Amino acid sequence: MNSYIAKLIYNIHFENGSRTSQFDEQTIYFSARNIEEAYTKAKTHGKKQEDKFKNENEEQVEWKFIDVMDLVEIEKLKNGDSLYSTTHETNDSSSFIELVKHRSQVIQTKLLSFS
Repeated sequence: MNSYIAKLIYNIHFENGSRTSQFDEQTIYFSARNIEEAYTKAKTHGKKQEDKFKNENEEQVEWKFIDVMDLVEIEKLKNGDSLYSTTHETNDSSSFIELVKHRSQVIQTKLLSFS
């Protein structure tokens, strides 16, 4: 068996349509005999994760699987090996930097609460 990571994209749609478009990007691990089987597993997983529910504001929310955006075989990994990389473009770099720092603080807070 070989190891693969797949990037799956979902469209998050709100019933009232008043929100901006949201897309969720998930990087998922699969083991498979070959890349064709990994692709099939990724598509099947994506479809199975589709969901419809009411959120806390009683809005109907739908997670719709778009497709497999990327599929990569991963070799034996060593500490520090890169698994995924993406580039973000923004007109407001300070807001993006603050978002990254905030998410890092959330992780640190969770780690401390489990110590």
